[in-house]
Amino acid sequence: MFVAKTVAALLLAAFVTACTADGAGSGAGTGSGSGAARSAGSDAATRLLAAAARGDVDAARAALDDGADVEARDDRRRTPLLLAVTGDHVDVARLLLDRDADPDAVDAQQDTPWLVTGVTGSVAMAEVLLPADPDLTLVNRYGGTSLIPASERGHVDYVRRVVQTDIDVNHVNNLGWTALLEAVILGDGGPAHQQIVRILLDAGADPTIADKDGVTALKHARIKGFREIAAALGSRAG
Repeated sequence: MFVAKTVAALLLAAFVTACTADGAGSGAGTGSGSGAARSAGSDAATRLLAAAARGDVDAARAALDDGADVEARDDRRRTPLLLAVTGDHVDVARLLLDRDADPDAVDAQQDTPWLVTGVTGSVAMAEVLLPADPDLTLVNRYGGTSLIPASERGHVDYVRRVVQTDIDVNHVNNLGWTALLEAVILGDGGPAHQQIVRILLDAGADPTIADKDGVTALKHARIKGFREIAAALGSRAG
């Protein structure tokens, strides 16, 4: 009886040991597999970010097919779509949007893919992004919509296109400036800014909105000697 119990105990111990070993082996294998998958995904994401930045649509597609996250971020929190928009790589942006990239993803300095189009002035990129329904009310670190930097930089075609959307042409940024004010205050008064002022006015920009010091766009134009702009503003001021 004693011998039988001893043998049974030894067999039970051997069984438990074998199960534990199998479990550990299985766990180790799964962990290793998961680690490899994570590594592969990270590598694909790195390749996707680089491809988007340089405008390589084939490399971007390959990285996505290899499992790259379309919302991967670089060290400045920029997504592949934001990088593609920054470089005006329209084909890459179209690919990313087809894979459900977010046009409203915010980076470390409060830019989004849509907001960046106001800086680049790319109408082609704006046309690619608009069907994705970007939030036109989002603002950059200065509190401005995409229309404000575009007006400052003299992006005539972009301003003409964007005022056809639901964007607020009278939005006021953190400096107290509308797109109209910024076009006058930071513009050079030349043909591009003259056109932008007229486009904004035709789109409903209010010339009576003053800056934080109570100075209107018309007064700024007169102070700076922008006669053509002053004339355009003066014709709408009353």
